[in-house]
Amino acid sequence: MYAWIWRKLPFGLAGKLIGSLLIAAATVALLWYVVFPWAEPLVTPFDDVQVTQNDQGVPGSDRGPNPAGEENPGDEHELPYDTERNNTPPPSPNE
Repeated sequence: MYAWIWRKLPFGLAGKLIGSLLIAAATVALLWYVVFPWAEPLVTPFDDVQVTQNDQGVPGSDRGPNPAGEENPGDEHELPYDTERNNTPPPSPNE
């Protein structure tokens, strides 16, 4: 097919190169402005992702709903160090 197009393009090598670029640009424009907008509604359900803070009912979640309204275990993590200030000693000059 490409050889047939190349043979049918006029005006020697320069015309064939310019014609090839024009055909490629027309193909890209056709896809961009006609085919992709037409196909977008068909693929939108696969692209509709929502991220929420509530993970109740999520498969693989080990936390379920808490009917008492209390925090679930694991919501707050106790850190074994102070996060308000830097407690590390300054580096020694020998290091």
